Amino acid sequence: MERSELQPGVTNTVSYVVRDTDAASSFGLEAADRFPRVFATSRMVSVMEVAAARAMRPLLGKGELSVGISMDVTHTAPTPVGGTVRATATFVAREGKRYVFEVAAADDGGEIGRGRHVRAIVETERLEAAAAARKP
Repeated sequence: MERSELQPGVTNTVSYVVRDTDAASSFGLEAADRFPRVFATSRMVSVMEVAAARAMRPLLGKGELSVGISMDVTHTAPTPVGGTVRATATFVAREGKRYVFEVAAADDGGEIGRGRHVRAIVETERLEAAAAARKP
C-alpha cells in the first residue's frame, strides 16, 4: 500500500484542562505513596502523544492506528489543577517505519516540558491479538 507522507514541520496542538484525576497526587498505588497536587508527568506525556497521533491521522488506512514506541521528555514546571495545557507535536522525520516528533507542552505561565516522541503505524487487530496472546 502506498502511504501518503507527512512533511517535516507539520504540527498539531492539543489543549487540555487539568482535572483532579490528572494530578500526580491521584497516582499513588498505596496509602503511603505521596505526590503533589499538580499535573502529573505521565499525563503530560499522554497529551503530547495525542497531539502526535492526531498529526498522523491522514496517514492511517482502514484498520490501522498509530502507537507510541518511545518518549524522552523533561517535565520542567508544575501546572495546577484547573490550568490549561497546550501540547504541540512537530513532525521531524521518518526513520524507516518510525515517525519522529519534537513535542512541547506549555501552560499560561510558559513551557512546562519538551522532548522527542516516536510513533509507528500498526494494524489494530494484529496488535490486539498479540496483546491477548500475552495473557497467562
